[in-house]
Amino acid sequence: MSQKLHPIIIGAAQFTQFKKTEIHLDPLKLMVKTSKLALQDIGIDEINKFIDTIYTVNINSWSYADAPEELSNILGIHPKEKVFLPDGGDSPQMLVNRAAKAISSGKRRMILITGGEASYSASRARRRKLKLDWPEKVDPDYMEGKLWYGTTDFENKYGMIFPSCSYAMFETAVRAASGRELKEHRSYMGKLFERFSKIAAENPHAWSKKSLTAEKISTPTSENRLINYPYTKFMCSNMFVDQSATIIMTSDKTAKELSIDPHLWVYLMGGTDLRNVFEITRRPRLYDSPAAREGAKISLKHAGLTLDDIDSFDIYSCFPSIVQIIRKEIGLKEDDPRDLTLTGGLPYFGGPWSNYSMHAIVTAVNQIRKDPHKKIMVISNGGYNSKQSFGIYGKNPPAIPWTERDDSEIQESILENKLEPPIIKADGHITIEAYTFIHSRNGRPKRGIFMGRFKDQTRTCAVIETDPEILEELEQEELVGKTFTVQYDPSSDRNVLILNEN
Repeated sequence: MSQKLHPIIIGAAQFTQFKKTEIHLDPLKLMVKTSKLALQDIGIDEINKFIDTIYTVNINSWSYADAPEELSNILGIHPKEKVFLPDGGDSPQMLVNRAAKAISSGKRRMILITGGEASYSASRARRRKLKLDWPEKVDPDYMEGKLWYGTTDFENKYGMIFPSCSYAMFETAVRAASGRELKEHRSYMGKLFERFSKIAAENPHAWSKKSLTAEKISTPTSENRLINYPYTKFMCSNMFVDQSATIIMTSDKTAKELSIDPHLWVYLMGGTDLRNVFEITRRPRLYDSPAAREGAKISLKHAGLTLDDIDSFDIYSCFPSIVQIIRKEIGLKEDDPRDLTLTGGLPYFGGPWSNYSMHAIVTAVNQIRKDPHKKIMVISNGGYNSKQSFGIYGKNPPAIPWTERDDSEIQESILENKLEPPIIKADGHITIEAYTFIHSRNGRPKRGIFMGRFKDQTRTCAVIETDPEILEELEQEELVGKTFTVQYDPSSDRNVLILNEN
């Protein structure tokens, strides 16, 4: 009987290019830096010769004709396979899971997975506050699949393509489901992210080192303006950062053959990738995630663990709603003392677009090397609560080998459970399920966006544009559960909410 090949991480590195740096590296050079650091981390001469695959997370802040190829040439790697992914915050953990399957099956021997962003430097250059010596920006020659936008044309009419809008709408649905009052929930969000901010303040790689109080996070001010109700600036992911992270994976068998120090080995004990119903407007509920619920069960089973065995978590934290949704779905109680972030989260550590969770994975690896008894769960999230990838890390092989896993039936059951398509041109009364108010940079609301159902349970969206004073009054009420008239407006090609409450 052939020996089982269990996937392990043997090299890991991350780097943050802070604002005051003299040389502003472009994303590719940032990936080169962390890739070299990850190779050095292994401590074996010419280890690059054994890498036969490169996976690269989509780069948003710049673009290259062939980033994986350029990276390979610089590192002296000759890959059999190179992958450049489309967008998605689930990408890092999903690629780790993909690498685990390729290594366990014997198809690949050693895989380098990397990503990097330099949105802060690029933004400064666009505003002519920084001169960059970067290569010419060109469209990629290839990408695995198409860019995945995550919302439909109908949803886009109401601004849901903007994550701060969609997740703010989820937040109002989560709040209503929790039974918390408006002020109570605002305080709750601040307390939730206060711990994140404190962890970031103690993390040398974090973009922000300020430890913010719950009140500071939750209170709208000129410094912390409302973005989309109920979110303040300090509750939102900060993508204007320069950060990169890289990991290198192989099998425990190969690591033993190459005499790689076992202290460095960190096993991927369990994991899975699941998607929710693509269309936000066709999901049965706006405050849950079947993908997270089932993903946690599957991953724990594969690792041979229970939730109580996990020492800490990194839950994707672009906005408060997704943290609350995932925490509830995986079974964590409100008073559970375990940390929900390793890094400090996307608003404080930094949210380098699709590559954030790579930093969480590198941090998990370093923590487990320091404490071999630790077991850590990383949960990455893509789109609009659209898809989640799980990884459980520790010093033991998985209970169920990666080659013996098939989650397709569970995935199909999740996608089958969806509502009828939304009513495009609506006329009637809807009961509100979720909403938000879009705020101008001056902090005042300029538009309201609503999602609700008719009596026959079909769903639609509507918008309201009126005086800021009226919108501010509406923000002081709990609107979930209330009924309003909606009418289709041909001039704007959108449904309009009428303020004659029924």
